[in-house]
Amino acid sequence: MPLPRSAPLLLIGSVPLESAEAVFNQFGTPLGRYLASMPDGEVGIRRHWISRLHYQVLAIHPDIEVLRRPRLDDGVERLSPRDASDAWHFRVRPGVTRIRFDQPGWRLGYAREAISSYFMFRTLREQGRLAPDLRFQVCLASSVSAMAPRIFATLADMEIVREGYEEALRTEVLNIVEQIPAKDLAIQWDCATETQDAYGAAPPLPPEGGIERSLGQFARLCPIIPPEVSIGVHLCYGTLGGWPRFAPSDLSLTIELANRMIESAGRPMTWMHIPILDRTDDAFFAPLAGLRPQGARIYLGVVHNMERYRQRVALARKYFPDFGVAAFCGFGRMSPGDLPQVLKDHLSAVELLAAA
Repeated sequence: MPLPRSAPLLLIGSVPLESAEAVFNQFGTPLGRYLASMPDGEVGIRRHWISRLHYQVLAIHPDIEVLRRPRLDDGVERLSPRDASDAWHFRVRPGVTRIRFDQPGWRLGYAREAISSYFMFRTLREQGRLAPDLRFQVCLASSVSAMAPRIFATLADMEIVREGYEEALRTEVLNIVEQIPAKDLAIQWDCATETQDAYGAAPPLPPEGGIERSLGQFARLCPIIPPEVSIGVHLCYGTLGGWPRFAPSDLSLTIELANRMIESAGRPMTWMHIPILDRTDDAFFAPLAGLRPQGARIYLGVVHNMERYRQRVALARKYFPDFGVAAFCGFGRMSPGDLPQVLKDHLSAVELLAAA
């Protein structure tokens, strides 16, 4: 089911508050009338995105060895890395050719958290504190991004673990769509390594063929999601160590990647999010003219550095007139003290978009 064309705003996912209820109240209540779906904020240990998969899922698997973990903070363990040089690093034990995870449908934690947060979401919506037509948004790290090449000793190790992760992810998705009514559900694939690989910037992967390497996961996973469920993609340039972790010269390969993902999904895509750097030159924006959304709502990640927000919106409209707006990424690596300004920026962004 496509998003309403009038939904001008997308929330990417993570909001560093203490509970899903706080996220729904502090962001969902004021922004709900502008949204088609509302995430639970990926609160708690999920705020650092894929890091928790590394220590919750990979580090305790008996066939996976930890080669490096984030450095201690004054003798206290640190679970989430500071930057790429501090990230978790693994290898598959010699002789192991398959990695499989126990407790299908629950092992990765996505279904457990989604089902729990949906109960709170539904309760607040019934109480009138969330918009009555708002869907609950579940954000899932794609196979390519969750099991990125930089965290493994070899590409062969990456492929072995990625296959096992995708199998586990499939069972989580099936669990989610069984437990949450389709009319209430939106699923978003979070993709950061895919954009880097599209530009040949995901070593040790070869610079050629990056887009093709990212498509198979969507062809395998998207068709298992019922057509009544909204489905979207958040493309990202990465925030580990500061945003952007990767800064392309223009949007050309991001747009090609988006087009190919939409084509490969095997079912209609509801929305596509495209990050926008703090640029105000035509050369960066011009590839937007090549977007082929095929009915998907396009959201551009222009909600940042609001002094130049109008310029970015105007430039984007030259090449692709009809879009909604979003931040460049979620807010999980921000300080909670930044959130009042983040909310203010999103409200201003919607008002300025309507007035432009």
